[in-house]
Amino acid sequence: MAKLIYSMLTSLDGYTEDEHGRFGWGAPEDEEVHSYINQLASPFGTYLYGRRMYDTMVYWETADKVSDQPRFLLEFARQWQAAEKIVYSKTLAEPRSARTRIEREFNPDAVRRLKTAAAHDITVDGPALAAQAIRAGLVDEFQMIVCPVRVGNGKRFFPDDVRLGLELLEERRFRKGVIVLRYAVRG
Repeated sequence: MAKLIYSMLTSLDGYTEDEHGRFGWGAPEDEEVHSYINQLASPFGTYLYGRRMYDTMVYWETADKVSDQPRFLLEFARQWQAAEKIVYSKTLAEPRSARTRIEREFNPDAVRRLKTAAAHDITVDGPALAAQAIRAGLVDEFQMIVCPVRVGNGKRFFPDDVRLGLELLEERRFRKGVIVLRYAVRG
């Protein structure tokens, strides 16, 4: 059975984007950090996205065509392109990437079936969609890529109304202050 993993960049104070919807403060420009994120993402066979996260991530569909891309960015583009993508959107008419399908609503039972059938791990990205998966008890692991910035307000990594017991699996520090924390859900 595949694991469902919620993996996102987050500020030190727990926000995935600021109050204006910006998250550029968290873009891992550091090769060491991005290469490690590539390593974390390598087992993902399917990405679950909401519309806004998909609109951001669809960049990777053609990122390998941008001239002078560093090797570590090309590696992530290849990983992303090879994975299946499921986009939950009531308004998106058709996908803008290969290996992508659109679902009109998040269905926890369908995700449970996907986890059972999948040969590779699944990631849920974006705080709103992840909140639905967390509330449904579907998330097996959290990967918090903590950036050394305080945002102050915006969308939080964790939903406010859920209590979870977590077990630290890994803590990795990088020279520019980024810390990756991996937690398994206990129980």
